Amino acid sequence: MDYLSPSSITRGLWLLFGVYWAVAALTAKKTKRRESVMQRLGYVLPLLATFLLLAERGDERGWLGAYLVPATRAVEWFGAALAAAGIGVCFWARWHLGSNWSGTVTLKEGHELIRSGPYRTIRHPIYTGILLALVGTAIQIAQVRGFIAVGLAFVSFYVKARREESFLKTEFGDRFAEHAERTGMFLPRFS
Repeated sequence: MDYLSPSSITRGLWLLFGVYWAVAALTAKKTKRRESVMQRLGYVLPLLATFLLLAERGDERGWLGAYLVPATRAVEWFGAALAAAGIGVCFWARWHLGSNWSGTVTLKEGHELIRSGPYRTIRHPIYTGILLALVGTAIQIAQVRGFIAVGLAFVSFYVKARREESFLKTEFGDRFAEHAERTGMFLPRFS
């Protein structure tokens, strides 16, 4: 196995992401309000399909295995670089979110409206980072299945982000409305 290949580096980045997320979750504040299990399934199921598509290693002769981009070493390295940039954005955003983070849509006790770091210009920079890392992974895989996975993840994060925003509007009212006016959902808004 080549430990310095683009695919092994990307897998390592995703592993690092998972470990950091698990450790950082230990510092989250107590939950004050949480979405229902049925609401959560609306975005968890597409993410499960995303994972399955990216983990697919079976018969790649079908249409899911068709190549959309050239499967060259340069393209693979470009994908790995995008994945690294996306994971970096996730770490930066998670650091600024601190103990307000949750894997589910919740409000925390003493919840704060974060406006520092990437939250100055993007309301959901963790999703932005994950999506960028997924695009990098899809480019590296080069197959249809990777790009379908990105689309499913986007839909999942859009649904989750809208629910989070409804919670934040309830909690912060005009402060959140002003923040939403000055920031983009997934892409930066510079005003």
